[in-house]
Amino acid sequence: MSDVPPPQPPKSWIVIREVFEFNLISEFERIRALIDRYPIISMDTEFPGVVVRPDSNIRHRDPAANYNGLKANVDLLNLIQIGLTLSDEEGNLPDLGSGSTYYIWEFNFKDFDIARHAHALDSVELLKRQGIDFEKNREFGIDSVRFAELLMSSGLVLNKDVTWVTFHSAYDFGYLVKCLTQRVLPEKLSEFVTRVGVFFGEKVYDVKHLIRFCTGLYGGLDRVARHWVWSGSLGRATKPDRIAC
Repeated sequence: MSDVPPPQPPKSWIVIREVFEFNLISEFERIRALIDRYPIISMDTEFPGVVVRPDSNIRHRDPAANYNGLKANVDLLNLIQIGLTLSDEEGNLPDLGSGSTYYIWEFNFKDFDIARHAHALDSVELLKRQGIDFEKNREFGIDSVRFAELLMSSGLVLNKDVTWVTFHSAYDFGYLVKCLTQRVLPEKLSEFVTRVGVFFGEKVYDVKHLIRFCTGLYGGLDRVARHWVWSGSLGRATKPDRIAC
């Protein structure tokens, strides 16, 4: 019997595909080709914080008041970044034929100018520490109008076969609805919910809401992720690498 150990399986890792204006079309073409095989979409947005503060006494009790606060901020502020992850029903991410490298997307927008536009200073400083380059975004970032045009034909929206999985996503959908319509948000919560349904369909799940029905499970996304130990094909979660496609 040979003492040579069996070969180890190749290591797998996740790479963020950074999207700017110059590669926007090619990356949407890639997503359009993948969406039928990977119809489960996870989404997160980055925006300049919250500058209009609702009355804390009613914030957690009145959905209409919550929406008014959301609308006030989304109408006033500009989107900075959208992160998208595609997966299949087994949780597999697209490998683009590599067999060992898995890809997610990060769309960087030019709409926000830190020198001119309203923002919460603490939120912007946090985003800087997390690696967002506001000057680069202003020079090379995506125009939200162009993004909306390509998103409409990407298969990500207006598609009854996709599922959206989010976490505490009211603001995320607010910014996406504003982007897609290129208008301020509707006056009424019911109208906003209708627009979310039109664009994103009926299969929309917010994990922050779902964990309310799970005994002993609470907190932010990181805590929830640690509670559900990931034992999938990618193994232990690590910080993704980045590439400019």
